[in-house]
Order: sequence, then structure tokens, then C-alpha cells
Amino acid sequence: MTDEAIVINHELLARQDADTSNAVISRFSSDPDFLSLSEREGSAILGRDEEDAEKLKKGVDFAKEKGVIDVNFVPEQYISIDVLGKTPEAVCDLIQDRVEQERNRNKMGCFSKLLGGGGKANGGGAKEGGSVIVLCGLSGTGKGTTVSCLKRRLESDGSGRTVVTWSNGNIFRSVTLLAATWCEQQDGIEGFDADKALTNENLAKFISMLSFGKFGPGGSYDTRIQGLGLDLLVSQVQNTDLKSPKVSKNIPTVAQVTQGEVILFAAGAVKQMGESGMVVLLEGREQTVDYVRTPLRFILTLSDPSLIGKRRAAQRIMASAVKDVTATASADLIGKALEGRMMEMAKEGN
Repeated sequence: MTDEAIVINHELLARQDADTSNAVISRFSSDPDFLSLSEREGSAILGRDEEDAEKLKKGVDFAKEKGVIDVNFVPEQYISIDVLGKTPEAVCDLIQDRVEQERNRNKMGCFSKLLGGGGKANGGGAKEGGSVIVLCGLSGTGKGTTVSCLKRRLESDGSGRTVVTWSNGNIFRSVTLLAATWCEQQDGIEGFDADKALTNENLAKFISMLSFGKFGPGGSYDTRIQGLGLDLLVSQVQNTDLKSPKVSKNIPTVAQVTQGEVILFAAGAVKQMGESGMVVLLEGREQTVDYVRTPLRFILTLSDPSLIGKRRAAQRIMASAVKDVTATASADLIGKALEGRMMEMAKEGN
């Protein structure tokens, strides 16, 4: 059963954005097969989130036991935004309003004091306009879409500020590359030996082989891997060396014992960029971004949890249906393609 009043043409389908998914959700809002698919998708997402959160907690607790992370550290308070009924643009409006409030409140320091750095307000030389914006939330709340929207808007606001996004993923990959390389250089070790490679002493050495600074082309910021015979820039090897089989298959093992080290490395990197006048957008789990000092911390929530599953179901349906139709397809044909894909996916769990 579909709501025939919801017309989806090829232009809307091809966009594959929040407007498309909202239209798909509206079209199938009362369809029992869609609701069943959505419930299954939502349960799977929440299950993965809970599993990931537990793994992260263990990693952070391990880091605290090792003394890598301060057990008494308290992050700044998060600003909660319920995204229910809000477009990504509306969510960005709320975040940008808060950013402007902080900028006006700290004109002299330009956020550097709140970031723990040394700006004009406390004797250093932070450039005007620098800030770090942290964004958290469960899967399905629109973090990725919001970050993309924010980046686009901040880059075109006329301020001339450089806007960058940061992810811890390449840092975990860099540590894994060093650990794998270490194993290759040891006599008597074949393949990846986690017990021997991931000792506290070795991890400290691997982290010391990573540095963040203006190493990239034209003096751009980059992470440098320098040690064990390697001298690489992450931006140049992120799609090659850092995605090689010896890295990809061992990341989960390395991540379990390096949460603290990577968290602190990332905190230092984004702080450095923020103090230089850049705007840094940092997306992640609370456990991993708590240690980044900034008053601009947002957590996206959804007061109707069922929408998480509906969004994921809609995203899957529209991504499959767009392959089934041509640019000249009528709205009727597109509707049939969407319904066919929806029914096909609804039967997956049967």
C-alpha cells in the first residue's frame, strides 16, 4: 500500500539525498511491508551501535588503565538537537547560530582560550575565525549529511576560512601499518603477531612515529608517518598503503588497544588546526571525541527512534531503484521500481 499523492520524478530520485528519502518514507508510510523492513533495519542499526559503543568503552577503559587517558577528564557539555521534522539545512542553522554566538563571545581569543590554546586572549597568536565543531549521534540521525551541509555553508559564507573535516580512521590505519611493518621486520614472526607487536612499549613507539603539521603540498596540514623505514604522508597513501590487506584485516585488533593513543593524537591535531584559524568539523562517537576541547559540541538525537530504520530502508530502496530506471522514466515507472525494490527487500528476512 502506497500513498499515491507522493510523486517521485527522476530528478528527485537521482539526487539521492534527504529530500529523496523523506519522499520515499512518505510514499510508503502506511505500507506494512515497508514498516516491517524499517523495523528490521532499525533493530540492526541499534544493535550495531550498542556493539560499537561497548567495544569503544572497553578500549577507552583500557587506555585509562594504562594511564594514557586522564580518568578525571570532563568534556564540555553537549548541545542536544532533536532532528525530528528538521531538514539538514535547519539543523545547520541551529549549529551555525551557536557558532556565531561563541565567536561573538570570544572575539579576542577566537576560541583559542576555550580550545586550550594560546590566542590573543591568553598571550598566543591564534588566528581569527578558528574553531572546532564536534558532532555526535547514533547512526541514522544524519551526522554525515549535516557535516557535508555545514562544510558547504561555512566554505561559502564569505569569511575566507579554510574548512576541513577530520576522521580518526586514517590514524588507526597508520598505526596498523606500522605494527604490520614491524612484524615483517622481525625474525621468527610470520604474518601479523598482535601479542608481540602491540605491547605498550611498541605502541608508544608507533605513535611517536606519527606527527601532524604543515607537511603537505603548499604547507597544508597532513599526518606524517616516519619510522621503520617509512616516510609517508597520509593524504598521499590513504587509498593505497593504508588500505592494503595487511592493514585492513588487522585494524579491528589494533583499534581495540589504541583508542586512547589515537584519541589524544586527534585532539592535538584538531586543536592545532583550530588555533591556526581553520574550522575543523569532527564527527564521531562521544567516547572518541570527548577529549577534544571545544565548547561547540553537538549531539543529534531523534525523538522518534522508528525514523532511524525508515531512513535506512528508504536509502536502500532509492539507491537500488535509481539503477532500474532511465532519466526519461515517468513518475509511474519510478513508483513501480521503488515498490518492486521495497517488496524485494521486505522478503529478505523471511
